[in-house]
Amino acid sequence: MPLLASRNYRCQCGQPVYFRNSACLTCGSPLGYDCEQSLVYPLMLAAGPTQNHTAPLWQVWRPSLAGAVTNAMVMNPLDAPPQLQDIPGQQSAPPLQAPPLDPAAPPMQEPPAPVNPPMVPPAAQLYKRCLNRATPAACNWLIPAQDPLDFCRACRLNRTIPDLTDAGQPDNGYLWGLVETAKRRLVSSLIILGLPVASKVTEDPGRGLMFDLLRAPLGGKPVMTGHESGLITLNVDEADDATRELARKAMREPYRTLLGHFRHEVGHYYWDRLVAGTRWLDGFHQLFGDESADYVASLQRNYSEGPPANWPQRFVSAYASSHPWEDWAECWAHYLHMRDAIDTARGFGLIASLNVDQADLEFTPFMLNALWQPDHPEAEHFLAFLNHWNRLTLMLNQMSRSMGQSDFYPFTLPSAVLAKLQFIHLVVTSGDASAASPRQFVQPEPLLMAT
Repeated sequence: MPLLASRNYRCQCGQPVYFRNSACLTCGSPLGYDCEQSLVYPLMLAAGPTQNHTAPLWQVWRPSLAGAVTNAMVMNPLDAPPQLQDIPGQQSAPPLQAPPLDPAAPPMQEPPAPVNPPMVPPAAQLYKRCLNRATPAACNWLIPAQDPLDFCRACRLNRTIPDLTDAGQPDNGYLWGLVETAKRRLVSSLIILGLPVASKVTEDPGRGLMFDLLRAPLGGKPVMTGHESGLITLNVDEADDATRELARKAMREPYRTLLGHFRHEVGHYYWDRLVAGTRWLDGFHQLFGDESADYVASLQRNYSEGPPANWPQRFVSAYASSHPWEDWAECWAHYLHMRDAIDTARGFGLIASLNVDQADLEFTPFMLNALWQPDHPEAEHFLAFLNHWNRLTLMLNQMSRSMGQSDFYPFTLPSAVLAKLQFIHLVVTSGDASAASPRQFVQPEPLLMAT
C-alpha cells in the first residue's frame, strides 16, 4: 500500500525534528505541524501586514526571505514553550538566542540543504499557532490564518479539560499535556486516512466528535473511559504510568496506553459514522456478529465469566470477544496501530534499508484465503501490508527483549482477525468516509474545566 505520510521530518538546517517538536533543538527555528500536509515545518515570522490578527502570523521558512541569519530563524521568547515550573517534575529549557554577530568574522555560509526538503505550501499561506500553544497542552499545530477558530483541528475537539486551578491535584496540567500528546497523534492519523474529523463543539453538532478529558476529584467516583454519540470520555488518571500499569495488570491486558485508549474509543465513533445503517452492515454481521446483542449483559458476562476458551483463534484480544462492538473497536485500534507504525517505518527507510522482506526471520506468511475478500483487486496489496507488519513486529519484539522491555506488539493475528482487518481497511478506503457532512462553524462557548 502507498506511503500515506512520513514521520521523518527535517528542519531547515537539515537536522531531524519530530512530530511533537515546537522548536529545532539544533538551530532554534520555530516549528509547527500542518495537519493538512502532514508535515512539520520550520517557521519564520510572516513578513508584511497582518490585518485583523492580534497574534503573530507565521510562514514556512525560506532562505530567500530569511537570509543567512535573521531574528525569525531563532525562537522568539514570546513563542517559547510554556513555563511549567508549577507542574511537579517539569521544567522548560530557556528559549534559544542567536549569538551576537562578529563584524570581523567571514560571512556565514548558507545552511546545508535538508536531506528531505519539506513540501512547501503556497507562498501566500500564513499560519497562526494553536491557542493551546501557551498551555500545558503545549500544542505545536498550525492553523491557516483565515480559519475563524483559534484552536487547531485536534484541540477544538475538546469540550472539557481537567481543572488546571485545582490545588489538590497540582499535576492536572502535566497529565493533561500527556493526554493531548496522544490525542494529537490520533487525530493526525485520522486526517491522514481521510476520515471525517469535525468538532461536535464548534463545527458539526450533529455528527461531530468531542472529548471530555476528566479526572475524578480526590476521593470521588472514578471516571469511566468510553464513547457515546460522538462524545469520548477519557480518564486523565490513565496518563499516570503507575496508575495505568495497575489497571493493565488488574485487567490482565498485554498492552495499555493512552494512544490505545483513544484509538479504541474512536473506533466506536466511526462504527456509528461508517457502518451503522450502511451497505457495510451485512459484512459486519458476517465477521463480527450481531450488534443488537445486549451490550451491558455481554460486558457483565465477560467480567464475571471471562472470555471463551478459544478466543485466541477468533479475536485479537480477550476483550474483543465480549461483544461485536468491542470486537470492531479492538480491531479498529489495531488497524490504526499498524497503519501508523508501518508508515513511520517506511518513512525512515526502515523496511527497505534493513531488507526486512529478506531478513533471516522464522516466519510463515499470511495467505490470501485468510482475507474477507481474497478476490478484491487490492487484496494482494493488503496481504503484503499484513506480511510487512508480521515481519516488522517479529524483529521489533526481539529487539525489545534485547533491551529488557516488553514486546513491541504482544499480539498474534489469527485468520479470523485478518479478515476483520481487511473489512476495516475497505471501509476506510472506500470513499464513503469522505461523504462527511460539511463543516458548519458554530460560535464557540468557553472551554469547560472540570470542577
